[in-house]
Amino acid sequence: MNDFSDLENKLKALRPASPSADLLSRLEKAMTEEKGETPSDYKIVRPDRFQINWAFGLGLAAAAVLLLVVRVNFRPPHDTSRLAAISPAPTIGSVAPALRNAFIPSGATQVVYHTRDEGLLFPGLAEEPVRRVRSRTRETLQWHNPATGASLRVSYPSEQVQLIPVAGQ
Repeated sequence: MNDFSDLENKLKALRPASPSADLLSRLEKAMTEEKGETPSDYKIVRPDRFQINWAFGLGLAAAAVLLLVVRVNFRPPHDTSRLAAISPAPTIGSVAPALRNAFIPSGATQVVYHTRDEGLLFPGLAEEPVRRVRSRTRETLQWHNPATGASLRVSYPSEQVQLIPVAGQ
């Protein structure tokens, strides 16, 4: 048969021990005490303690809105756009006779061909963040010799980095 049948029969024969008289008297005494005097009564959390104070919350919200309104900068942004300009050529009669055989500036142009916003920066001692804008330009300078009719044109690229203050952040 089963090897555990003897063990199972012995376990079925076991009965729990009866409680002592001391335990029964302590239980009876604890059950007859009044409910107001039990030490566990002070551990009950009353729901009225968790009421939300709406006036305090609305006051904080109003203060936050006021701070945002005060902090917003109402000044218009700086106009950083620039147009290419050509200076007019001087007239030959206004040039001194000794300078007629020299190159005279006849124009200059500056063309912005790429502008990139590189995001916000937080400089070390500044109170507000700044936005870094990088612009690539090509500048062309022109000279003209009125006596010989020769002209000279020089172009060179340049890069400009602007730090624009950001307000209202």
